[in-house]
Amino acid sequence: MEPKWLEWAKQLQSIAQAGLTYSKDVYDLERFELIRNISVEILTQHTNMDNKIIKELFANETGYATPKVDIRAVVFRANKILMVRETNDGDWSLPGGWGDIGLTPSEVAVKEVKEESGFDVKAIKLIAVLDKKCHPHPPSPYHVYKMFIQCEIIGGQPKEGIETDAVEFFAENELPPLSIARNTESQIQLAFKHLHNPQEPVNFD
Repeated sequence: MEPKWLEWAKQLQSIAQAGLTYSKDVYDLERFELIRNISVEILTQHTNMDNKIIKELFANETGYATPKVDIRAVVFRANKILMVRETNDGDWSLPGGWGDIGLTPSEVAVKEVKEESGFDVKAIKLIAVLDKKCHPHPPSPYHVYKMFIQCEIIGGQPKEGIETDAVEFFAENELPPLSIARNTESQIQLAFKHLHNPQEPVNFD
């Protein structure tokens, strides 16, 4: 579970973002800008992120605040799970990234696997839709829903991507250091649970 200070900062940011979008009164706009600045200060005090970076992240968000969607592809071969090593932190994750405008979740999963690992896949099953704040990820300025989609290899060869420098398959009891901002050990275990029991229902929250 995420800490209360992070929950409050996100709520303040959401209120400020909606107010700055829909309010017409100049004094209200000033108040909503102040609320956003308070949320930035909370995040700055509790994280290693620079105040300016946080403010720029929030400034790029407009309209009614809604959760972002992160899509992760779950690919198995010979009872091992496909993972890619991220160049920015040197740790391992399931192929994936933010949802793209104009693409369905399954199309994003297929695209991310190709770009990050070189494999061609087809999406076959939704495994889980999880709220990032309910799982042991590092603090994030965004409220994020994570979708895990199981895919099947239909072609291609392992190939590094722009943001990845290694592609490997790992057994359930031999997992590498994980990029926990992207996926946790419990989420990888959940993926294996679906491998062992194909009738497992979709997990949520």
